[in-house]
Amino acid sequence: MNFSILDCTLRDGGYYNNWDFSPEVVTQYLNSVASANIDYVELGLRNFAKSGFLGAFAYTTEDFINTLTLPEGPTYGVMVDAKTILESGMSIEEAIDALFVPAVHSKVDLVRVAAHFNEVEFSAPIVAHLKKLGYIVGFNLMQAGGKPDDIIADKARQAVNWEGLDVLYFADSLGNMDGQEVQRIVTALRTHWTGPMGIHTHNNMGKGLDNTLSAMEAGVSWLDTTVTGMGRGAGNTQTESLLAYLDKGDSKYQPKPIYELVIRHFEAMQKEYGWGSNLLYFLGAQNDVHPTYIQNLLSSTHYGTDEIIGAIDYLSKLEGTTSYNGAVLDTALSFSDSKAEVTGSQDAQGLFDGKNVLIIANAPNTEKYASAIEMYIKNTQPVVISINTTAHIAPELVDYYAISHNSKFLSESKLYKGLDKPIILPKCRFTTSELSELEGVNLIDYGLEVVKETFATQGTYTTTPYDITTAYVLGALLESNVNAISVVGFDGYAQDDVRQQEMVDILNLYHAHEKSLEITSLTPTSYPIAKGSVYAPVK
Repeated sequence: MNFSILDCTLRDGGYYNNWDFSPEVVTQYLNSVASANIDYVELGLRNFAKSGFLGAFAYTTEDFINTLTLPEGPTYGVMVDAKTILESGMSIEEAIDALFVPAVHSKVDLVRVAAHFNEVEFSAPIVAHLKKLGYIVGFNLMQAGGKPDDIIADKARQAVNWEGLDVLYFADSLGNMDGQEVQRIVTALRTHWTGPMGIHTHNNMGKGLDNTLSAMEAGVSWLDTTVTGMGRGAGNTQTESLLAYLDKGDSKYQPKPIYELVIRHFEAMQKEYGWGSNLLYFLGAQNDVHPTYIQNLLSSTHYGTDEIIGAIDYLSKLEGTTSYNGAVLDTALSFSDSKAEVTGSQDAQGLFDGKNVLIIANAPNTEKYASAIEMYIKNTQPVVISINTTAHIAPELVDYYAISHNSKFLSESKLYKGLDKPIILPKCRFTTSELSELEGVNLIDYGLEVVKETFATQGTYTTTPYDITTAYVLGALLESNVNAISVVGFDGYAQDDVRQQEMVDILNLYHAHEKSLEITSLTPTSYPIAKGSVYAPVK
């Protein structure tokens, strides 16, 4: 008989990693399923914005899909829950139009609608409108196992009368079916439905593959699988297992690309989910810097390699660093000279009135989600403030840079010479020679004072509890009536890391300020702030 395989790894597997697959895995996956001659590939879910961070494949927006290189061969699809449409607060047509473009304008050709039995009677307009947009439309009956024959048959009766349904699926959502149950459900559905039928199995009892094969024998022609069975609960029928079984006969499918994919990437993911002298001492010695400076820098959790190299470079220009002086190190790292007068200008007052502000921190997630962040900026046009420089976001998308002469500036000072964007900084914390290096750059002078357990604004400067540029930026924003604040790259640290507690202290003190706003992180974060997603569709 003729049948098709639909691989839904990126959609069902996303329940284990919040739909946040690495680009390397995605590229290898897409190439492998195409090389294996898989018929249909479900790229992910289609959703409205949800609270908390979810990766790209939880939303699978058109913008994101257009960043993917989709090999020729498979038909690509997405899934939408009927609940997403029915509970959107909009009419069915409006909700679908908000989530989908006409198929002719999309790389997606297939849309599957997943519904509970009590949602079936409300789903006809969903199927009809998706068909009107030009899609192949599938409908998945979830949790079909154990339902009486007459109820199953009645759902099929309703589906027969819908306009535009191409394939009717049933799902072993609880993973407790056996071959006999599969046959019973197929028979009940065939009471009315004569078109193509599909099955989505789960492997809770180890019968996923057996149930898929039983469905094939019963005439079911759309077969769902995932690589290594990656999916909710115990997972699904394994793509590689089904292809291995089919390879015994005359099969068009090529299992070897999937085998390689499993070995290279998915076996490790399955295990994860549930599945002495060093260079810095060398550089210190080369620059006549006492090794105790290096030792103290390395022993601190505050400083990364780039910052330490910057501090070494700074120390090498000072006299007397062949012997250790803790005060010299403090000056090199923060320029926190208690004798320096805190000064600033009024330039920051009202600077961001009525603006939606996006703050970018230079963290691993900034690099990981760089393309999505750039797309978000282009689509929403916020005022973008980069905390120090960022190598991962196009400079033309950044409106302001903020620096406070802490260790980050030490490692990046040379980069600022080429910037043609305004820099927010406290001039009182810079030497004349350092400021001369920024000659010709628009400098917005906003002062900074560091006082423990204090977060306040004074019009011309802010007082923060730590010498951390994030705190400085939040203080500067308090001088304006900002509309909204979002952040990316606010990854956070381990709970026992002192940097984590410092940031938590900063955020708590900031939120205690009468003019503070809710801060929403659009990339994964461990900080106690609101969580969203840079992949969520923009209203």
